[in-house]
Amino acid sequence: MTSTVERSKKPDLLLLGRVLAASGEPYAIIGGVALQVHQAEPRTTLNIDLAIKDRSRLPRQALLDAGFVESGRFERTDNWQGSEATPILFTDDPALAGAIDRAETIEIEGVRLKILGRSDLLHEKLRAARDPARRRSKRIQDLADSLALVEADPGLRAELSDEDRADLDRLPS
Repeated sequence: MTSTVERSKKPDLLLLGRVLAASGEPYAIIGGVALQVHQAEPRTTLNIDLAIKDRSRLPRQALLDAGFVESGRFERTDNWQGSEATPILFTDDPALAGAIDRAETIEIEGVRLKILGRSDLLHEKLRAARDPARRRSKRIQDLADSLALVEADPGLRAELSDEDRADLDRLPS
Protein backbone atom coordinates (compact mmCIF):
# COMPACT_ATOMS: atom_id res chain seq x y z
CA MET A 1 0.00 0.00 0.00
CA THR A 2 1.33 3.45 -0.89
CA SER A 3 1.60 5.84 2.02
CA THR A 4 -0.02 9.27 2.07
CA VAL A 5 3.45 10.82 1.98
CA GLU A 6 4.35 8.95 -1.19
CA ARG A 7 1.07 9.84 -2.90
CA SER A 8 1.38 13.51 -1.97
CA LYS A 9 4.95 13.82 -3.30
CA LYS A 10 4.12 12.60 -6.80
CA PRO A 11 2.14 15.65 -7.99
CA ASP A 12 4.96 17.95 -6.89
CA LEU A 13 7.55 15.71 -8.55
CA LEU A 14 5.68 15.69 -11.85
CA LEU A 15 5.05 19.44 -11.79
CA LEU A 16 8.68 20.04 -10.92
CA GLY A 17 9.70 17.89 -13.89
CA ARG A 18 7.49 19.94 -16.21
CA VAL A 19 8.88 23.26 -14.94
CA LEU A 20 12.48 22.12 -15.23
CA ALA A 21 11.96 20.65 -18.71
CA ALA A 22 10.43 23.93 -19.90
CA SER A 23 13.37 25.88 -18.45
CA GLY A 24 15.95 23.77 -20.27
CA GLU A 25 18.26 23.86 -17.26
CA PRO A 26 20.18 20.61 -16.75
CA TYR A 27 19.31 18.76 -13.55
CA ALA A 28 19.22 15.33 -11.99
CA ILE A 29 16.99 14.01 -9.25
CA ILE A 30 19.25 12.59 -6.56
CA GLY A 31 18.90 11.16 -3.06
CA GLY A 32 15.98 9.08 -1.88
CA VAL A 33 13.79 9.61 -4.94
CA ALA A 34 16.60 8.45 -7.24
CA LEU A 35 17.08 5.48 -4.94
CA GLN A 36 13.36 4.68 -5.26
CA VAL A 37 13.79 4.50 -9.03
CA HIS A 38 16.80 2.17 -8.84
CA GLN A 39 15.63 -0.18 -6.07
CA ALA A 40 13.08 -2.97 -6.10
CA GLU A 41 12.50 -2.31 -2.39
CA PRO A 42 13.01 1.44 -2.05
CA ARG A 43 13.03 3.28 1.22
CA THR A 44 10.76 6.17 2.06
CA THR A 45 11.94 9.73 1.73
CA LEU A 46 10.05 12.90 2.53
CA ASN A 47 11.81 15.33 0.21
CA ILE A 48 12.86 15.67 -3.40
CA ASP A 49 16.59 16.40 -3.83
CA LEU A 50 17.89 17.74 -7.12
CA ALA A 51 21.35 18.56 -8.42
CA ILE A 52 21.63 21.53 -10.76
CA LYS A 53 24.73 23.05 -12.27
CA ASP A 54 24.18 26.62 -11.10
CA ARG A 55 21.65 27.69 -8.49
CA SER A 56 21.71 31.24 -9.88
CA ARG A 57 20.09 29.81 -13.04
CA LEU A 58 17.26 28.13 -11.13
CA PRO A 59 13.99 29.08 -12.88
CA ARG A 60 12.68 30.85 -9.77
CA GLN A 61 9.84 32.72 -11.41
CA ALA A 62 8.60 29.62 -13.23
CA LEU A 63 8.69 27.68 -9.96
CA LEU A 64 6.77 30.45 -8.18
CA ASP A 65 4.24 30.66 -11.03
CA ALA A 66 3.69 26.89 -10.74
CA GLY A 67 2.87 27.21 -7.04
CA PHE A 68 6.21 26.32 -5.47
CA VAL A 69 7.35 28.44 -2.51
CA GLU A 70 10.95 29.27 -1.69
CA SER A 71 11.57 28.36 1.94
CA GLY A 72 15.24 29.18 2.47
CA ARG A 73 18.67 29.61 0.99
CA PHE A 74 21.64 27.97 2.62
CA GLU A 75 25.31 27.37 1.92
CA ARG A 76 24.69 24.16 -0.02
CA THR A 77 21.02 24.30 -0.98
CA ASP A 78 18.08 26.38 -2.09
CA ASN A 79 15.04 24.98 -0.32
CA TRP A 80 11.53 25.10 -1.72
CA GLN A 81 8.20 23.57 -0.91
CA GLY A 82 5.65 22.12 -3.30
CA SER A 83 1.91 22.70 -3.19
CA GLU A 84 1.54 19.33 -1.43
CA ALA A 85 4.04 20.50 1.24
CA THR A 86 6.83 18.40 -0.24
CA PRO A 87 10.26 19.76 0.72
CA ILE A 88 12.41 20.30 -2.39
CA LEU A 89 16.15 20.87 -2.11
CA PHE A 90 18.31 22.11 -5.00
CA THR A 91 22.08 21.79 -4.75
CA ASP A 92 24.75 22.98 -7.17
CA ASP A 93 27.49 20.86 -5.64
CA PRO A 94 30.29 20.87 -8.26
CA ALA A 95 30.99 17.19 -7.54
CA LEU A 96 27.66 16.36 -9.21
CA ALA A 97 28.17 18.34 -12.45
CA GLY A 98 29.34 15.33 -14.48
CA ALA A 99 26.61 13.14 -13.03
CA ILE A 100 23.99 15.66 -14.19
CA ASP A 101 25.29 15.24 -17.75
CA ARG A 102 25.03 11.43 -17.42
CA ALA A 103 21.56 11.46 -15.82
CA GLU A 104 19.07 8.90 -17.09
CA THR A 105 15.64 9.85 -18.34
CA ILE A 106 12.58 8.07 -17.03
CA GLU A 107 8.95 8.78 -17.80
CA ILE A 108 6.15 8.90 -15.26
CA GLU A 109 2.64 9.69 -16.46
CA GLY A 110 4.00 11.34 -19.59
CA VAL A 111 6.53 13.51 -17.73
CA ARG A 112 10.18 12.96 -18.54
CA LEU A 113 12.38 13.17 -15.45
CA LYS A 114 16.17 13.21 -15.25
CA ILE A 115 17.41 10.81 -12.57
CA LEU A 116 20.95 10.26 -11.32
CA GLY A 117 22.24 6.98 -12.77
CA ARG A 118 22.79 3.98 -10.51
CA SER A 119 26.59 4.19 -10.57
CA ASP A 120 26.63 7.94 -9.92
CA LEU A 121 24.06 7.49 -7.17
CA LEU A 122 26.24 4.84 -5.51
CA HIS A 123 29.28 7.12 -5.56
CA GLU A 124 27.24 10.08 -4.30
CA LYS A 125 25.80 8.02 -1.44
CA LEU A 126 29.30 6.89 -0.43
CA ARG A 127 30.58 10.47 -0.59
CA ALA A 128 27.66 11.65 1.56
CA ALA A 129 28.39 8.88 4.06
CA ARG A 130 31.86 10.36 4.57
CA ASP A 131 30.63 13.94 5.06
CA PRO A 132 31.29 14.83 8.71
CA ALA A 133 28.79 17.71 8.44
CA ARG A 134 25.93 15.21 8.03
CA ARG A 135 24.20 13.71 11.03
CA ARG A 136 25.50 10.27 11.94
CA SER A 137 22.09 8.68 11.32
CA LYS A 138 22.04 10.11 7.77
CA ARG A 139 25.58 8.86 7.11
CA ILE A 140 24.61 5.37 8.27
CA GLN A 141 21.53 5.50 6.00
CA ASP A 142 23.76 6.55 3.09
CA LEU A 143 25.98 3.51 3.69
CA ALA A 144 22.94 1.25 3.89
CA ASP A 145 21.62 2.77 0.64
CA SER A 146 25.01 2.12 -0.98
CA LEU A 147 25.00 -1.48 0.13
CA ALA A 148 21.45 -1.94 -1.19
CA LEU A 149 22.53 -0.62 -4.60
CA VAL A 150 25.47 -3.05 -4.72
CA GLU A 151 23.27 -5.94 -3.57
CA ALA A 152 20.81 -5.14 -6.37
CA ASP A 153 23.60 -4.85 -8.94
CA PRO A 154 26.74 -6.74 -7.79
CA GLY A 155 28.62 -5.48 -10.86
CA LEU A 156 28.76 -2.05 -9.21
CA ARG A 157 31.22 -3.44 -6.64
CA ALA A 158 33.91 -3.45 -9.35
CA GLU A 159 33.56 0.34 -9.63
CA LEU A 160 34.36 0.90 -5.96
CA SER A 161 37.67 1.93 -4.49
CA ASP A 162 39.28 -0.22 -1.82
CA GLU A 163 38.15 2.37 0.74
CA ASP A 164 34.55 2.17 -0.51
CA ARG A 165 34.52 -1.64 -0.37
CA ALA A 166 36.01 -1.55 3.15
CA ASP A 167 33.30 0.87 4.31
CA LEU A 168 30.57 -1.42 2.98
CA ASP A 169 32.24 -4.55 4.36
CA ARG A 170 32.23 -3.02 7.86
CA LEU A 171 28.43 -2.92 7.92
CA PRO A 172 26.86 -5.67 10.05
CA SER A 173 26.00 -8.89 8.28
